[in-house]
Amino acid sequence: MLSPGLRLYRFLRGAAPGGTQSIAGERPAGRLAWLHAPDAAAASAFTPLMARLRDEGLADHFLLTCAEPGVAGTLEPPADEPALAAAFLDHWRPDFCIWAKGGLRPVLLYAAAARSLPVILTGGEDPGLGAGRIVPRLMRGLFAGMSHILVTDQTAARAFLRVGAPPARLEVAGRMEEASHSLQVPEAEREALSRILGTRPVWLAVGVPEEEEDLVIRAHLKALHGAHRLLLILVPASAARIPTLLRELPGRYGLETGYRAADEDPDEETQVYLAEDDEPGLWYRLATQVWAGGSLKGEGPMRHPFEAAAAGSALLHGPRFGAFQTALERLQAAGGSRLVTRGEDLGDVVGDMLAPDRCARLSQAAWAVSSEGGEATDRVIEALHALRAPKGLRS
Repeated sequence: MLSPGLRLYRFLRGAAPGGTQSIAGERPAGRLAWLHAPDAAAASAFTPLMARLRDEGLADHFLLTCAEPGVAGTLEPPADEPALAAAFLDHWRPDFCIWAKGGLRPVLLYAAAARSLPVILTGGEDPGLGAGRIVPRLMRGLFAGMSHILVTDQTAARAFLRVGAPPARLEVAGRMEEASHSLQVPEAEREALSRILGTRPVWLAVGVPEEEEDLVIRAHLKALHGAHRLLLILVPASAARIPTLLRELPGRYGLETGYRAADEDPDEETQVYLAEDDEPGLWYRLATQVWAGGSLKGEGPMRHPFEAAAAGSALLHGPRFGAFQTALERLQAAGGSRLVTRGEDLGDVVGDMLAPDRCARLSQAAWAVSSEGGEATDRVIEALHALRAPKGLRS
């Protein structure tokens, strides 16, 4: 039977979002951790936590649900209705649940509490409760079923407290740790190219769509006036553009050009080095600054902004954040990237960023942003060990 608060919540909320096919396959034997994310980015951020849970002996298998449909490796959670929630929990019988960020589903979480299922919220940002905000008693009961509510910052803490989260269970622990964005680097190739380049300054434009090619090349020409030995490593968004660029770079722009796939090394005369998008880690390690292609005239960067941070490169980008909105906003807020709003300014920015101290400030700030999250992961692990000791998580 639903409580009056839940009945009122369902009436105010209307139709419940969620899947109806969330029971697929048999429950695996052993300890099963249920991890729920509101979106693809949060689902990806579970990767390091899953490794820790396995290493700590807290989980043998993982059930990932994601409110954003179609995310690889996840199921859409059941609609927030009593029969579907009960069927989901009775089928999977998870040993504990870790809920990411927010987007809370009261019916599902009340059903979990009724089964004494331990629930930990991590990386809390916004409860996202909609109609639930006007049913205070319902919300207090919902949070009472959570053993720990770990939020990202004080702003998030205030948001959760406003809707009934108990202060004794709420803790500011930062963001969830993200999956590593360090790319593989063929060390022998990196050392060989480093010897060839010597002290030459290098910048990388990666994932550059055709619409941005001209502005990147003109930016390089402009930057060359102040640094005549500057090398641009240009990785177009499509390898099909390379034959055209091999003609236009020397013919139209007067730039000496080399091509990686033709086994041409960038000698002292090479001003632009063309490469395909199959060795990104190598180019990030050779360049002190990286232009995120597609962020000015495309649909957003093609590659994750944290890849540059992991390699120690300073990131330059335009105002189109695309699929990496959250990551770029975090970098911007921390001073870990440099925004270029007009194509004609890119050359001046590249020239300005040749100063080692400027690159260092950006790359250090970016590294701090991209590598944060260990504390929140540690707190989840500690909380689960504490729950297991006195009460015994099922094993």
